[in-house]
Amino acid sequence: MGLIQYDVNKYSPGQMVVIPMIILIFSLAILGYNLATTGMPVRPGIDFSGGTAVTLFSTDTPDQLKSAFSGYPLLSVGEGVNNGKYLRFGPMDDTSLQSLATSITSQYPDAKIDQIGASFGQTLQQQAIIALIISFIGMTIVVFLAFRSFVPSAAVILSAFTDIAMTAAAMSLVGIDLSLPTTAALLMLIGYSVDSDILLTMRVLKRQGKLEEKLSGAFKTGIIMTTTTIAAVAAMWMVAFASQITVIWEIATVLLIGLVVDMMNTWLTNAGIIKWFVLKRGGK
Repeated sequence: MGLIQYDVNKYSPGQMVVIPMIILIFSLAILGYNLATTGMPVRPGIDFSGGTAVTLFSTDTPDQLKSAFSGYPLLSVGEGVNNGKYLRFGPMDDTSLQSLATSITSQYPDAKIDQIGASFGQTLQQQAIIALIISFIGMTIVVFLAFRSFVPSAAVILSAFTDIAMTAAAMSLVGIDLSLPTTAALLMLIGYSVDSDILLTMRVLKRQGKLEEKLSGAFKTGIIMTTTTIAAVAAMWMVAFASQITVIWEIATVLLIGLVVDMMNTWLTNAGIIKWFVLKRGGK
């Protein structure tokens, strides 16, 4: 309700960007701390750090499973449909891994055990980083070709960067690990962020009319577009939560956080910079 009442023309560019910049500094501090302590901006899951994933079907509660495998580096126990359980173990030596496999297969013959080695996890880390870098480079090229002006292009790129930084920091706070599925969600956010920011920039720079009218029109269109997307992702989140599908729930959570963050960065950060840019040119 408060966001719908927000008037993009009421505030000065400086007032619009101050809150996102404070949140960005706080987010970068969180990511920097994680980088210093874990080697990655967000705590890596077993996809990137290596470990063992076990899928089994049992009526045992998560607490009972944690007690049964307390002698191993059990990281988490997820629940799925039809009494499905998803156990994640950290890296361990071959002797411990063999002991774990023997214990699981003796108690749960239908269990599925998947192991990711530390070296393979490092390879996946590198590939994920390369994918993020390539996506930003491609985004930068397309944006500069579209606007051929430094300030509007830089505003779009800054907004996309702040979306990813704030979402990654929020992932760390709520305890969502960086894995292949959540990395894919972050890549999707880059595309959505650029789409909403380009909508705003095109409306303001490419159309005729008063700045206030163009900003208001772009805001109404953008809010409808974003809230519709949030509603669709929220439905996916609720289904995944009710069905206890951990992977889908994590993807939906990352997307929900990112969409809310993108709404703020589009209509405060990017809109503030574009408003300052146009006013500096005398409203042209």
